[in-house]
Amino acid sequence: MDTRISKPIKVIVLAAGMGKRMRTEGNDLPKVMREANGRPLLAYVLDALDFIPPGDIVVVVGYGRDIVTRAFPAYSSAVQERQMGTGHAVQSAMETLADYEGDVLVCCGDMPLIKRETYKALVERHRSGDGQCTLLTGPSSDKLPYGRIIRGDDGEFLDIREDRDCFAEELLITELNSGVYVFDAGQLRWALGRLRSDNSQGEYYLTDVPKILASRGVRVDVCLRELGNEIVGVNTPEQLAEVEAALTAAGNS
Repeated sequence: MDTRISKPIKVIVLAAGMGKRMRTEGNDLPKVMREANGRPLLAYVLDALDFIPPGDIVVVVGYGRDIVTRAFPAYSSAVQERQMGTGHAVQSAMETLADYEGDVLVCCGDMPLIKRETYKALVERHRSGDGQCTLLTGPSSDKLPYGRIIRGDDGEFLDIREDRDCFAEELLITELNSGVYVFDAGQLRWALGRLRSDNSQGEYYLTDVPKILASRGVRVDVCLRELGNEIVGVNTPEQLAEVEAALTAAGNS
């Protein structure tokens, strides 16, 4: 049996944020608990992950943690006491997986349009290739403030360049980072220990992990898919309305 195919998998769902730009008068729910068509954003994400048992899914909570854990009692949780970036959030979850060796899927609780088949395709690409880190990316002509995928002349992954750090020519790159990954747990643990917060936000970025691994000689693979609006995350009331319209059109009401 191929050991890559038979390796266990755990999921870390990032769901700790307040969502400052989402706050409206009288509504101070955690961002992932804001509703689209009467259901929390996080519910759609967990539905799409239903090919993985709830006991293998860790939801990272922070702001309004009790609201989230009460709403989804079947899932394990890890607390991010201070919101210090996506890398720090994953570090918080990995503390609960201290002895785990297998694959780790990391995704975002505020991206309700990503489909089950997309998550499964990412996992399958990771397990069928020879990478120990696999990124989900997608082309987009929209001016989304997402990291660009930097590739070498041979097409191999080099880096994720955050939108605000891109040079003018890099802003023309249409392959965007979705913020969804599969990692080998041991490699992820090693790289998380080498994250630094010497950036303008003073945060630990998960987007730095693939480059750290690549610099170690670890192969970083890419699962490039036509994601369309699946790549849309909810950070503003306008994006919530966009997501709600897309869910309605898809029959999720």
